[in-house]
Amino acid sequence: MKLVNIGFGNLINLNKLTAVVAPDSAPVKRIVQVAKSNGMLIDATCGRKCKAVIITENNHVVLSAISCEAIQNRSDESEEQRDEQ
Repeated sequence: MKLVNIGFGNLINLNKLTAVVAPDSAPVKRIVQVAKSNGMLIDATCGRKCKAVIITENNHVVLSAISCEAIQNRSDESEEQRDEQ
């Protein structure tokens, strides 16, 4: 199990990620609203502006206050550390 920090001490399992997308487009906003109404939304922003929407393989939607690029960099670093071991 590989965990990546998605901001403010919140971690997510890399093996369960399906997508990390920006929250600006209408389809992503719709996905967030549907997840909220179905009880599948996890808000990990700690009251800050949402900069990334993470979709997991079991259709949970996680909101993060760090950017998509930062999550990608952190996941890449996590994989590099695993390869070194």
